[in-house]
Amino acid sequence: MSEGLRDRKKHETRKTISDVATRLFIRNGFEDVTIADIAAEARVAKMTVTNHFPRKEDLVFDIREDFTSWPAALIRDSVFHDTRELYFEALGAEHALVGFSGPGFVRMIKESPVLTNALHEMHRERETALADLLIRRHPEEDLNPTLAAAHLATVLRVLFQEAFDRTLENEKTVAEELWPIAEQAFDQLEPVFGRY
Repeated sequence: MSEGLRDRKKHETRKTISDVATRLFIRNGFEDVTIADIAAEARVAKMTVTNHFPRKEDLVFDIREDFTSWPAALIRDSVFHDTRELYFEALGAEHALVGFSGPGFVRMIKESPVLTNALHEMHRERETALADLLIRRHPEEDLNPTLAAAHLATVLRVLFQEAFDRTLENEKTVAEELWPIAEQAFDQLEPVFGRY
């Protein structure tokens, strides 16, 4: 089997396992589904599940790496202005990175302390990625890059939570409703942190 085919099979297996797990978690609750249940439903060995997803919550947050590195990995010039632009692009696309998912998925996370904690951890990792980038770019400054990253990450976290809450309420125009709120949030930060 060629390396490309092997990689594609591995990716397909990972996606199948994640999709099956998410479906089972939404239906039965995160705590009530075991790795054995997921393996059986996905028709793979338990070891295959844990090889792809070392922690049970990783099955839910299979975009964790993208989530925590976004937007830091995509910033070109201005951390503030590029993050703002990336946020509105993701908001317009109703992307999972800014809180868009189905009501069942949101309910599953909110009902599970393990998943809620994992999501908080992901937001902290995102803040750390932004802080690391700002500190590298402004090594001569004291605490300001860390504070800028914290403020920016807080705006992203609050807007993410707002998307979650509105989704749970079955609002149909979440992105449209969030747009002016997000503009106001970024506008409030710009006078202090817009130079980053």
